[in-house]
Amino acid sequence: MAELPLEVSCQDVQRLLADGDGQPWLLLDCREPDEHATAAIDGAVLIPMGELPDRVGELAGREQQRIVVHCHGGVRSLRVAQWLRNQGFPQAQSMAGGIDAWSLEIDPSVPRY
Repeated sequence: MAELPLEVSCQDVQRLLADGDGQPWLLLDCREPDEHATAAIDGAVLIPMGELPDRVGELAGREQQRIVVHCHGGVRSLRVAQWLRNQGFPQAQSMAGGIDAWSLEIDPSVPRY
């Protein structure tokens, strides 16, 4: 399996949500619960960045799956995707621009903050 790029565009994530690529994958929201309560992408699983080291076991069995991480602007998710790769999740990716870009480029009904 070829390694995926560390970052993926909002448009590519939208395509994955719409029709997938035939493979199971996970959209992981690494923001804080209050941020998630303000704005969220349907289908995303919330595991805040600070809790991930203690909760990484929840991702067991997904080591070879694509995991797309998003945050507010793309900085935390990039760190989380790299951390996940170092923990044995080589297909982890960060959604470039985060949920802010998602709101601007994909779904304006998602509030910006």
